[in-house]
Amino acid sequence: MSCSFKNCKSNSLDESECRIEAKTVLPKREFDESKLCIRWRSDGEAKFHKDCWNDVLKLSRSRAKKKDGPNMSHQEKVLVKEAAKSFEQFDSFQHVCREAKRVAKMITSSKHCVAFTGAGISTSAGIGDYRGKSGKWTEMDQNSLDVDSVFEKNEPETKKRKTQPEATVTPQTGEEDDDNEGDGVPYESLRPTYTHEALYKLLQDGYLHYIISQNGDGLHGLSGVPQDAISELHGNVFIERCESCGKRYERDFYVMDDISSQYYEELEDYGKTDIRKPKHAVKCKRCGLCHRTGRKCEKKGCRGYLIDSIINFRDHLEDEITDRATANASQCDLMLCLGTTLMVTPASDFVELGKHPLRLVICNRQETYMDSVCAEKTKDGQQLGSRVFGDCDVFFREVMKHILDPESLKRWEDDRGKRMKKYDKHRS
Repeated sequence: MSCSFKNCKSNSLDESECRIEAKTVLPKREFDESKLCIRWRSDGEAKFHKDCWNDVLKLSRSRAKKKDGPNMSHQEKVLVKEAAKSFEQFDSFQHVCREAKRVAKMITSSKHCVAFTGAGISTSAGIGDYRGKSGKWTEMDQNSLDVDSVFEKNEPETKKRKTQPEATVTPQTGEEDDDNEGDGVPYESLRPTYTHEALYKLLQDGYLHYIISQNGDGLHGLSGVPQDAISELHGNVFIERCESCGKRYERDFYVMDDISSQYYEELEDYGKTDIRKPKHAVKCKRCGLCHRTGRKCEKKGCRGYLIDSIINFRDHLEDEITDRATANASQCDLMLCLGTTLMVTPASDFVELGKHPLRLVICNRQETYMDSVCAEKTKDGQQLGSRVFGDCDVFFREVMKHILDPESLKRWEDDRGKRMKKYDKHRS
């Protein structure tokens, strides 16, 4: 691995070092890359030493040209500005190990530890996040950026390259593989990550008391977490409930009816659709989509329509689920915020409900508005929380080394293969 900043003094970049990863939108037309200060990859990605990234940001903000040293063109400043919106940070492995040891002690000494999880704990399972450098919302924003118009039309014929080959499907269309469901995610084939399993292990051993999750992928449940130990604020694609009696059903298959929702989406967007309206379909007055799944309640004497549990934009969170989240967050003396930017409200509000002074552990790749809280100290100078930039799986592998004894850790990690077979059977 090498640093993408052409003016880097060492050039080499080790994965164990503190680093920055960023992604921009390159023009589709040919351009002269020799004029750029950064070696952007063809997909717009770049990696930097942290100091080099800071130098890049300074260059992008500089108005005056320097006689000595690099100068950044207006065009590349646009590229850097876009990359700066979603860049990801990775602490050195040494820092991760040091903080993991501290956090393990915090977890084992906590009386009511709660985990607050986001999309970042599922990325290693194959699910994209939302606000990362390649996240769903990031790509939607970048697709609306007209970079080609920024670059000059007349450039020298030397050292040009075509950055983005013609594609049959582009992110802008929203089209995905037809075999995949739910924004292209094959939910039935997803399996719990190391972090999912670690949280369930902590729950089993009594160190973790509750999980509040923004994820709807069902991976917490698949790892073994019972429904009374988790509040899935935004629902679960494997859970449906009766709209009449409220009975809940946890399935081993994806329950949502995407066809009915697409029917209403196309009517809203285009005024017409070729999709034939399913008989059970009913448009939700709040989100405008269809929550009915096409199945009916199996409770004797009910037969009400079943609806999915997913919370779409403008939908209301379920009271029973938020009540349990509020009760546990209020008792919390240690909150583990994992894989989340804490940007989605009202979900992120639960993080601030714990006992004061707040003890927060935050592990993700991007800054959050609560980062400074992690660095606060007690009267005797002890740091209250911990802040780690990086992957949750890497962090929790180190945390578990300090919670389980070596023999128990080896046995638990070696049994992951058996657990995978169990997950496969549950989702078959």
